[in-house]
Amino acid sequence: MTGEQEPKKSAPPRKKPLALGRGLAALLGDDNLVPGQPPTAPKPDDKVIDLPLESIEPNPFQPRRVYDPAALETLAASIAEHGVIQPLLVRPVERGYQLIAGERRLRASQMAGLTRVPVVVRQATDEQALLLALLENLQREDLNPLEEARAFQRLMDEFALSHEDIAAGVGKDRSTVVNTLRLLKLPDLIQDDLAAGTLSAGHARALLALGSAPLIRQARDLILKQHLSVRATERLVKNLLKTPRAKRPDPDKAYIESLADQLRANLGTKVEIKRKAKKGQIILHFFSDGELERLLELLGR
Repeated sequence: MTGEQEPKKSAPPRKKPLALGRGLAALLGDDNLVPGQPPTAPKPDDKVIDLPLESIEPNPFQPRRVYDPAALETLAASIAEHGVIQPLLVRPVERGYQLIAGERRLRASQMAGLTRVPVVVRQATDEQALLLALLENLQREDLNPLEEARAFQRLMDEFALSHEDIAAGVGKDRSTVVNTLRLLKLPDLIQDDLAAGTLSAGHARALLALGSAPLIRQARDLILKQHLSVRATERLVKNLLKTPRAKRPDPDKAYIESLADQLRANLGTKVEIKRKAKKGQIILHFFSDGELERLLELLGR
């Protein structure tokens, strides 16, 4: 027999209020929506009950593929000490209950040795369960950029949601949704780097401007070899794009040119970098004694 608890208060409003588009409202139904809250947020009239962990089956529609073991252990330790603060969201199925939202909390509760967890029971179709699971994952901050892009694309492909609908459902700007989706146009190698965290979304977005897959891969190799920042990557791409496609320099040369540009901006004078193999020269030009003094001051004499 399950014991009922007092209904929990709804989560505090997000900094950016959600105004759900018609597409989401039509798919989820008014009963599953709370004005100004994410679609998976508790409703004022929700009742929280305790269910045995063994009665809750995983969500077969769970879009998340990777779980950070260290983060799960941290969450499990917190749950062991404080319990599950936010109830899981489940739906009734023939064999008991099926998880809709709260996969990390479910796994961490198992790791913490709990036998029962607080849940909110909602009626949901398979389509609604998938949509809610996708939206819950997208509201998290620890998704890698590729997971986020794939989830956005899935919302478009399987639910015909617009960029505006997705933005409203996850509390992001439309431009953020559009720019994230663009990451799926990158070569598989770059997408693998994104998933592994080898490259950031900022690096990847800069590489998109190159267009050519071979050139993107060459630039990617240089980024990893030189440990380039996003800003340095943007300069590299800018230099690669300066030359017509048929005559574009190799990324190594473009990288040296980007460094020279940075030195020109910092020192306020003409700078040349000449490199052969692993050696080279940096030549600073000055056109008066006063300018020489200024450069010496900048360089700390």
